[in-house]
Amino acid sequence: MILVTGGAGFIGGNFVLDWLAQSDEPVINVDKLTYAGNLDTLASLKDDARHIFVRADIGDKALISELLAKYQPRAVINFAAESHVDRSISGPGEFIQTNVVGTFNLLESVRGYWSDLAAEAKAAFRFLHVSTDEVYGSLASDDPAFTETKTYEPNSPYSASKAASDHLVRAWHHTYGLPVLTTNCSNNYGPYHFPEKLIPLVILNALAGKALPIYGDGQQIRDWLYVKDHCSAIRRVLEAGVVGETYNVGGWNEKPNLDVVHTICQMLDDRQPRSDGKAYAEQITYVTDRPGHDKRYAIDAGKLERELGWKPAETFETGIAKTVDWYLTHQDWVQNVTSGAYQNWIEQQYS
Repeated sequence: MILVTGGAGFIGGNFVLDWLAQSDEPVINVDKLTYAGNLDTLASLKDDARHIFVRADIGDKALISELLAKYQPRAVINFAAESHVDRSISGPGEFIQTNVVGTFNLLESVRGYWSDLAAEAKAAFRFLHVSTDEVYGSLASDDPAFTETKTYEPNSPYSASKAASDHLVRAWHHTYGLPVLTTNCSNNYGPYHFPEKLIPLVILNALAGKALPIYGDGQQIRDWLYVKDHCSAIRRVLEAGVVGETYNVGGWNEKPNLDVVHTICQMLDDRQPRSDGKAYAEQITYVTDRPGHDKRYAIDAGKLERELGWKPAETFETGIAKTVDWYLTHQDWVQNVTSGAYQNWIEQQYS
């Protein structure tokens, strides 16, 4: 049995679905169900005895300790995090509370549980911490991609909070011997993505006839990783990763944001044309860039391929096609997630 935190969010939810599609090993799924946590993502598991959902905060040490003692998981995989840079700029406190204090409390709960395990179970146990490439800072156009030894240079409240959580995980390994693994991933995209991030926002705004907001000149470059590739990488690291090591997970797909938006518009033109016959790209609108916007991220995922034999299955072209098709055929999920609070946020952020 494994315990997953943040398993009703975008990446965590995909991970739980993929895990149970490939394994009968049960999952205890702990999620606070903030605005981005959505049980609709897990609807197919409603009557599945292998999926045990518990609404809880990772910062609740007593409850997490109780769950660990009750279910005796062989591993904890930590997806739980506040993750949207824009929200971290307007309200950094929640990011410090969840990503820093929450991770600290989770580590302490896990350390207490792990310390009391019998020798064989103790040796086999793993704590896998899921983090981001944003902790490394921003790259110039000719800089080499991020490797696992790149100096941390976080530039936003979000990335700073994730950097702090990474440092805590590292320290709990070196100080207490907790058997940890860390992954730092590039920009994920795919099914069940909350529509505040670029790709789902563009798809849904395009279909609704709304503006497609582009920060600045749209030339910010990101490495795009299909979420199910990310999930397969995490499974591989959990299976064979070396304790104490960090593994970068990327898609080998560097794209400027504006190119991503134009690709989505072209796909929608082909799949669901506008009623007036015009191109979706005509809805593109440039808005004031956000403060401290990092110019480029790029992941070198070579270590993961060399040492553990993992590489992504999807190119950006195949992954984005699957993503657009998923949103076109899952409008019920979209309608349920786009609540009034979400609409208010979008209006505040992009007006």
